[in-house]
Amino acid sequence: MNDSVASGRDAQLERTGLRSGWTTGACATAATAAAYQALLTGEFPDPVTITLPKHRPAFALAVESLAGDRTSAMAGIVKDAGDDPDVTHGALVRSTVRRGPPGSGVTFRAGPGVGTVTKPGLPLDVGEPAINPKPREFIRAHVEELATRFADPGDLVVEISIDHGEELARSTWNPRLGILGGLSVLGTTGVVVPYSCSAWIDSIRRGIDVARAAGHPHVAGCTGSTSERVAVETYGLPDDALLDMGDFAGAVLKYLRSHPIPRLTIVGGFAKLSKLAAGHLDLHSGRSQVDLAFLDALAPGLGISAANTGLDALRIAQATGAPLGNEVAARARDTALDVLRGAPVAVDVICIDRAGEIVGRWPPL
Repeated sequence: MNDSVASGRDAQLERTGLRSGWTTGACATAATAAAYQALLTGEFPDPVTITLPKHRPAFALAVESLAGDRTSAMAGIVKDAGDDPDVTHGALVRSTVRRGPPGSGVTFRAGPGVGTVTKPGLPLDVGEPAINPKPREFIRAHVEELATRFADPGDLVVEISIDHGEELARSTWNPRLGILGGLSVLGTTGVVVPYSCSAWIDSIRRGIDVARAAGHPHVAGCTGSTSERVAVETYGLPDDALLDMGDFAGAVLKYLRSHPIPRLTIVGGFAKLSKLAAGHLDLHSGRSQVDLAFLDALAPGLGISAANTGLDALRIAQATGAPLGNEVAARARDTALDVLRGAPVAVDVICIDRAGEIVGRWPPL
């Protein structure tokens, strides 16, 4: 491994105790470089070295699977996502390269386990393999470098496949986004930063893009599956109008600020939305906490500051008939409107309990 990459990863390990990893795009690039070099020379490089885009470091990956003849070559790289809980960690990412028509440059195909785009709104045209623009850029740059080195035209058909990708894709946003048949090949820097959740945030943005392209006037940002069910039961929203927001309320609101949809409903558990009401945009328990003093101020005189949890606070309020759920929904809406900064997005908020019962909403019915 290149010293600059090793030192960077060591520094991160020292700061956080977590190990970074490589994106599917980086693995696809390395597999393509290895396969193309084998097509040119008859020998596979192992390990294969590629250059990442951001600060231009180089790194080497071991080739785990290979095959070739005079007309095509295939190489595979096992993805190491480091300590990030990535669904594709350990997947074998393969690239098969074949000669393309003269003057065609590099063209891409989806092999087994890589999806195909079937809905507008994504950064790829309908019918294209789900290999995102940045990985395509990485791959083309490495093909061009090898073509120059070996005085080759560089006209290639590059087929990317991911073993068991269709099965793994069921655990991602791809079916909802209209990417069918497998996973997407992702990555903007080539490096996976543990727990950065960049893939989830990117999926939120792509979900908004798809909803806009479909012309949906109303979307729901939901914190989980129960929230999604409530959104569907309440408004009859279609599947591609549901945004799996999770803890990333800020990601939804900031993207809608510049890519508005006429109406947003935020649906979530009372405790999570109490964090949004208090001004937090990341609702994860490790990055924000339920502020019982804040809830006590919304329903004074009830002794809510002595509650153990957000749910306990809600129960205290419900026992007295105090509309704490509505107050939390109203403040959460205020936070959302502050982030939207006047963007043409009407916002309403629904708070639910763990059973999926609506315990607060704003504006009220």
